[in-house]
Formats: sequence, structure tokens, C-alpha cells
Amino acid sequence: MAFDFKKEFKKLYMPKTEPEIIDVPEMNFIAVRGKGDPNEEGGAYKQAINILYAIAYTIRMSNKSGHNIDGFFEYVVPPLEGLWWQEGIEGVDYSQKDQFNWISVIRLPDFVTKEDFDWAKEEAARKKKIDCSLAEFLTVKEGLCVQVMHIGPFDDEPETVARMDEYLIKEGYEKDFSKERLHHEIYLSDPRKVEPAKYKTVIRHPIRKITK
Repeated sequence: MAFDFKKEFKKLYMPKTEPEIIDVPEMNFIAVRGKGDPNEEGGAYKQAINILYAIAYTIRMSNKSGHNIDGFFEYVVPPLEGLWWQEGIEGVDYSQKDQFNWISVIRLPDFVTKEDFDWAKEEAARKKKIDCSLAEFLTVKEGLCVQVMHIGPFDDEPETVARMDEYLIKEGYEKDFSKERLHHEIYLSDPRKVEPAKYKTVIRHPIRKITK
């Protein structure tokens, strides 16, 4: 049975529909940065996703390509994730999608080194005949966060975020956004197969304890 990050790390990928606080450990990712509306057909965001999956599956199938990675084991490619921000705005304003800055990411197993990533980046570009130059090996340690499972369309997320904010106040915490700590989403549903009303999206925000 292939290792499934969603099942093995349920606290990170399968939170409840009520807000909860979590300390998120350091993880490595394949990452592509960009700007603009993620819904734009043929836009930078869609291109970024193609790059991410090309590299992710090249690593996933590396044991069949002759590239041996120390410690490799069979696994399910983790879900797509996104870090989002807009200049001058705390959190995100869903009505201004064209103002989004984003870092699209897919988690890497711990056994993948920077050297393995560089090999996969070149291999994916060669095999898929796409430009993977924007992809980078990114290490992120989010630390203390509040998270929740949002059920429904992305445009309904503000209601869920409002519940997260109310929960923080009651628990004695506050949001702690910065250039390094961003609005984070993890996409558990395939939009090609699931209707928007049933989308499952983990929403995660950085927080800190209020000190008096």
C-alpha cells in the first residue's frame, strides 16, 4: 500500500469543520510563484500547476526511470496547496482576484534532496517539453496556525474565515500575517470531478498568542 500523506498526517490534511489550533512542522515543497487571477484560462496559475505536477510525478516515478533516491518509498502525490497574499491587504480580498500574489506548492517526501529535485526539474522539462525554470525547492515552517476544513465554493471562504477569526478571539490568539506567514489553502477535491458545493479546502492562517 502506497504511503498517503493525507491519511498518515490527518491533523495537517483532514481538520474538522470547526476551527482548531495546530503547530505545523517544517516541510519541503516544489514551488512556483506568480501573480494574477487563478481562474484565467491559460494564465500563469494554470501553467504553474502543470509544472508542479510534471515534477511531482517525475519524482514519484523516479524508481522506474533509473534515478535512485536514497530512502525512496512508494507514495501518493500529496495535494496541491497555495499560499496567497495581496499587497496592502491582511489576508485576502476575494473580490480582487487579479491582485493575487501566490506560491503554488506540492509537498515533497523528506527523502527528496535538493539534488533530486534539480534532476526531476530537468527530467520533467525534457520529457514533457515544458519550461520548468520557475520551479524551486522551497522549505516552509509555518509554526502556530489556526485551520479549518471549508466545504463549498472558494468564493464562500470569507464566511469560514470569519468563524476562524471569532474562534481566535475567544482562545486568546490573533492573526500573524507577514511576508513569510501567509493565507494557506490545501485543495482536497478535484474540480473536474466534484461540484463546487462539495469542494473540500483546508484553510490555514498563521497566529500568535495575545500578550498583555
